[in-house]
Amino acid sequence: MLGFLVRLLPFWVREPLLIVVGSVFGVRLLYLAVVEKDWALAGIGAVFLVVTAVRVHVVVRALRARRNNPAPTRPQPPTAAQQRPAPVVPAAPAAPAVREKEPNAWGQAFAAIGVFAALGAAAWLGPKLLPSEAHGTPHAVSCPGGQETELPSAYRKTSGAVTGAELCKALNTPDLARLLGTPAETATGASASNGTAALTDGKVAQPEARIEFDTYTVNVSVTYNDLSIDQYVKLMEYGNESDVRRLKVLGRPAVLSSAPLMQIEINFGASGGTGGPVEQGPLARTLDVALDAKDGGGYYEITVWSTSGAFPDDDVLLDITENVLPAIPERAV
Repeated sequence: MLGFLVRLLPFWVREPLLIVVGSVFGVRLLYLAVVEKDWALAGIGAVFLVVTAVRVHVVVRALRARRNNPAPTRPQPPTAAQQRPAPVVPAAPAAPAVREKEPNAWGQAFAAIGVFAALGAAAWLGPKLLPSEAHGTPHAVSCPGGQETELPSAYRKTSGAVTGAELCKALNTPDLARLLGTPAETATGASASNGTAALTDGKVAQPEARIEFDTYTVNVSVTYNDLSIDQYVKLMEYGNESDVRRLKVLGRPAVLSSAPLMQIEINFGASGGTGGPVEQGPLARTLDVALDAKDGGGYYEITVWSTSGAFPDDDVLLDITENVLPAIPERAV
């Protein structure tokens, strides 16, 4: 039905309309193909652009033909008065004939293209400009506010310590889903805490933040202790840990490692909540980076995991780290 209605439109409206629609859809499909790495979408987008190019060629040829061959005016049949012989009178100088100006084909074409380009732009940008609730897409989650509770004394004693809220703000960026390889996902949860490291009697500040997606969860923390990355690696070797890889990140010593998370099942029965046994959770990939290039002690820790046990490759974790660390306040370095 839509195709029939389009065919009823005049040539100088129909063709510009199809050119604009084909261009918008073609470019949009190619953009989605690049973002989602889908070659099928790239092929469909290329077909749209090829068909559009053919229609542009047809319009250009029609414009040239119209310019080179103006439409002749049809002669009118003589009337009865015109058939009678007219008296001979001296011929007066002929006034120049006034030729009726034809509609400008170029103007019509560009006007139609302009109208439909505006419609195409509105269709393209509308979902991005309107509030997300208007088209059913939820807002990305926001991080907790500043200091909702008093910071532990370890933060006051540690020069330059950041808070969990600041880590969350650095981690919760629109690029995080794209870096994880899931650009269509929106964060479903964001949390932050101002805790202290275990087994330190509350003397070592350890802020932490977490962003959750449907596929992956990303956690970032900072530990302000005296443990260097070099010492940390030796502890891993002592514990016979596998899949350990030394490297440099932003000019600082770093180490990649894998380890299963711990999970605890809590049973809320009639007699109150009771903790179940501690079990191994899904496997996680962690990147620890020294606070400074000298590796004088303390480190950032970025961990990625999923409930399925899968995690992205190391290059993804490196990209996330190189985007997050510069966003953390400078006083933490």
